Amino acid sequence: MNEVLRVAMAERGETVESLAHRVGVDPKTAGRWLSAGRVPHPRTRVAVAGILGREPAELWPEPYRRRDLPWFRPWAELEQDATSIRSYQSLLVPGLLQTEEYARAVLGTGGLLPPDEVAQLVGGRLERQVLLDRDPPAQLVFVIDEAVLHRVVGDRVTMAGQVAHLAAVAGREHVQVRVIPLGGPWHTGLAGPFMLARLPDGSELAYLDNQLRGEMVTESADIASLGRRWESVAGEALPARRSNELIREAVERWT
Repeated sequence: MNEVLRVAMAERGETVESLAHRVGVDPKTAGRWLSAGRVPHPRTRVAVAGILGREPAELWPEPYRRRDLPWFRPWAELEQDATSIRSYQSLLVPGLLQTEEYARAVLGTGGLLPPDEVAQLVGGRLERQVLLDRDPPAQLVFVIDEAVLHRVVGDRVTMAGQVAHLAAVAGREHVQVRVIPLGGPWHTGLAGPFMLARLPDGSELAYLDNQLRGEMVTESADIASLGRRWESVAGEALPARRSNELIREAVERWT
């Protein structure tokens, strides 16, 4: 039996039937979660954990035995199920598009983390990128500021490899990388990076990041607000074809 789940339900006064009703599944389905090894869908895990006041990894640790930071794992798993992802970054190449060398330079900057932890986090970041090759593919749209193409991360060799990789990925049918030109005015995206993911059931989630940790957003009003911000940010970006030209020009500069 999943003893942690059973205790958490008892502490909150939840039965299989009440929990099933709140999550929106059949009671028989919820009952199976109490059996060892029976793990619900990622979105359901997040919902159940929220109801019970626990972290999803406490209730079902096995899917979360990744190398990401603990607070990032629920998002890292959910994004693998996404049918589409929209991502905005003003300062860095998005994690899903980073090369190993670029990721290591980003995570190792300032010596704030020990080398073994940097290596683990780089590994987790690269594991996420299987999403790029999934069949059927997710539709992926990334908006970045042009400064990302010019700012040195690591060294010139690292940047040459990263920008070349960005150009290659941007050439895929299901991927768009759009660039906001340097000469543009201040825009809403500069308030901070964010990601929006649409899941197979049509629901949407978002992810926000800051200096200390990230936050997964599920409230519909917040998702709607970020959706409006996305439309504003995307409106500042160049079309995909012109963006690809800028990226290829950056490849030539770095090499």
